Amino acid sequence: MGTLKDLLTADMRTALKARDELTTSTLRMALAAVGTAEVAGKAKRELSDDEVLAVLTREAKKRREAAAAFADAGRTEQAAKEIAEGEVLDRYLPRQLGDEELAELVAGALAAGGFSGKAQMGPAMKAAQAAVAGRAEGGRVAAEVRRQLG
Repeated sequence: MGTLKDLLTADMRTALKARDELTTSTLRMALAAVGTAEVAGKAKRELSDDEVLAVLTREAKKRREAAAAFADAGRTEQAAKEIAEGEVLDRYLPRQLGDEELAELVAGALAAGGFSGKAQMGPAMKAAQAAVAGRAEGGRVAAEVRRQLG
């Protein structure tokens, strides 16, 4: 197979042929976000699979936040649409870590780096994010690092 971007494009074509409007529109939006990221900066460039994953993660997070906002405003139909789009994007993201797995990885990263105390939050976060490798949202990782340092 090719890159993650190629997979997204192929899946979008399949969804288009199957007349799956939700998947087609969601993947079209994701590919547009990838295209925008490719032209950001001084020159257009191909994104690596890790960079495409970062874009997809950002887009999925936007969907979750929008769904919560719509639900709070009583717009359940819009919230359901955002949730469904998020589920389409989740197919391409790595499995998210559970709380126990996250705690273990963060503990290992903090022990390996010898971090202790809130003063070392920045370097500790960098080590923890590297250990987690995109399998948990930054907010969850930060909360766990704070809990273990504090």
